[in-house]
Amino acid sequence: MKLSYLLHGLELKSQFNQLTSDVNIQGISDNSQNISEGDLFVAVKGFEKDGHDFLDLAIKKGAVAVVGEQPITNLPVPYLLVESSRKSLGIIARNFYGNPAKHKTVIGITGTNGKTTTCYMLKHMLESNGKTCSVFGTLQNIVNGERIQSAHTTPNPLVLHKLLSMSKDDVIIMEVSSHALSQHRIEGIEFDYCLFSNLHPEHLDYHSTIEEYFSIKLLLFNQLKIHGKAIVNKDNPWGMKLTKILRNRGKTVYTIGESEENHLRISSLHSQKSSALIEEDNEYRTIHSPMNGIHNVYNTLMAYMTSKLVGINPNDILKSTGEFKGVEGRFEAYPLLNGATVIVDYAHTPDAISYCLTTAKQQGAKRIIHIFGFRGDRDSSKRQTMLSLTTDLSDKYVLTLDDLNSVSSDEMIKTLSNLQDTYGSEKGSIIPDRTLAIKYAIEDSQSGDWIVITGKGHEKYRQNFKLPTASDRETINFITKLK
Repeated sequence: MKLSYLLHGLELKSQFNQLTSDVNIQGISDNSQNISEGDLFVAVKGFEKDGHDFLDLAIKKGAVAVVGEQPITNLPVPYLLVESSRKSLGIIARNFYGNPAKHKTVIGITGTNGKTTTCYMLKHMLESNGKTCSVFGTLQNIVNGERIQSAHTTPNPLVLHKLLSMSKDDVIIMEVSSHALSQHRIEGIEFDYCLFSNLHPEHLDYHSTIEEYFSIKLLLFNQLKIHGKAIVNKDNPWGMKLTKILRNRGKTVYTIGESEENHLRISSLHSQKSSALIEEDNEYRTIHSPMNGIHNVYNTLMAYMTSKLVGINPNDILKSTGEFKGVEGRFEAYPLLNGATVIVDYAHTPDAISYCLTTAKQQGAKRIIHIFGFRGDRDSSKRQTMLSLTTDLSDKYVLTLDDLNSVSSDEMIKTLSNLQDTYGSEKGSIIPDRTLAIKYAIEDSQSGDWIVITGKGHEKYRQNFKLPTASDRETINFITKLK
């Protein structure tokens, strides 16, 4: 493939001649270690390493041209200067793989909470009604029915466009994180539908303010196709703000919420039944969420409206909803023989924890025992709020270890102890070993109790604990089989 074709759509800061234009490119890489003879090397400045420091290695391994954002001269191969290597990588990947998303229905979902659940509900609704779907998200990537493990919620642009080129599915459903947006991982993709679930303080160790966090989420909607549609949960102040901005830009916006001007108006919400009476097109209908909780009612409504806009009959959507089996690590319920219930949920923000504990209470929990921890090297500003929430909403709580990352276990245990001493209550205790914390709660439970384990969800443990298990689900199964 000619280099000139790969550069289509790029804003170059340097000129290139016909000789450069005719260079033949065999492949693309942003990792000098992976370069093969005839490849184009895109030098990206990373968080730990800078690709510009590895130009000599890339050329030695066979790179025949380089794209970078630093002014560099006297290379033995053509060097093309761009404003942003990260942004350019997505456009180059799109061109290399022939714009694979162009002839598909592409749906992007963003927001603090609910992305994964909405994604899988939407997949189920569409596939139950004859559409095949590729999925890119937190749990895994799914292409042509094949499940592929994912390292990030949204893959690297080279991986993403390659997988898109492999997809024979009708619809692409993509969870789009704020990290992916700020790092231009979805560059080169245009969306038919963009969904906004909600926005709450999160990742403020990465985004300095919630206003900056919102501005990054807004970037997704810049990639709507000319006739693309936004679907926005307006029962959230940031959803209201987003709606106003998008309409001022001339975008088509469909809204969900309790006020009368919404396209899908929520007339009433029923917490115990996890359902909503909605009004749309001057008709009323009841929509039941297949997963417990008002937050999941909103996720269901988002997926319902999107499916309807894609062209699925509303009655067929509702019929398929009742057959949905749930999402791994999202309010997964495990009934115990003693009459208690264990919930495993990925919740790791104050709002998500509030949703979980409130839902347990609304579903009739006699007592709530909450097990959770905090991730090392992550936003510490939310820890006090999370502790206050569990103090208010649970009957007992156990602080334990989550992912430590670069923090030592001793340091995190000290952090837990300080938090408990300063902001905790008599309801709380500390059991650092996560598996033993779960064992304690299960053995202490009685009929009608709900044990809510948050923070890890579907994820595997990153450190060893006393019990020979690798996830919260495995720990529950191990303990209950012992009994």
